[in-house]
Amino acid sequence: MGHLIYSAIASLDGYVEDAEGRFDWAAPDEEVHAFVNDQERPVGTYLYGRRMYETMRYWETVPTDESAPAVARDYAQIWRQATKIVFSRTLRAAQTARTSIERSFDADAIRRLMATSDTDLSLGGAELAGQALGLGLVDELRLLVVPVVVGGGSSWLPTQLRLDLELVDSRRFAGGVVYLAYRLTRRSAQLPTA
Repeated sequence: MGHLIYSAIASLDGYVEDAEGRFDWAAPDEEVHAFVNDQERPVGTYLYGRRMYETMRYWETVPTDESAPAVARDYAQIWRQATKIVFSRTLRAAQTARTSIERSFDADAIRRLMATSDTDLSLGGAELAGQALGLGLVDELRLLVVPVVVGGGSSWLPTQLRLDLELVDSRRFAGGVVYLAYRLTRRSAQLPTA
């Protein structure tokens, strides 16, 4: 059975992109990138929202020769070998190999996929992750905290959601990035809105 993992790179104040939609401040250095590669190596399927897919499809074009850094070539190979499922009402066709488009996020279909998978699944995109967390599908949260405060933008976690977590791993990198991994000890619960 595969586990569903939500991984994100966020600012210290919890944003995956700033108020202008930029995330250049989140670009990992070589040490962090190599660590991410090792974290992603066991993933067999990526679940993306449209915007995250449009960002990630860059990895389909990374050169495989020496013109690209070794960590980038390694990640590109990991990404290209994985299956990608994109949840979008507007995309007409996939623009990368091993990619399918789904019009809606079906919790039962995701549960079946997890139950029959011999590899882990990774969620990409805060909005899609919010849906999965709200439905109680996520097994683990992995966060790389970048030493920057951006003051606003898109949060890595939805509001109005209660999650009980257990810290299962952490690491500090030379550049000040901190990695935190949490297992969900109780499935999510939507909090009442005022």
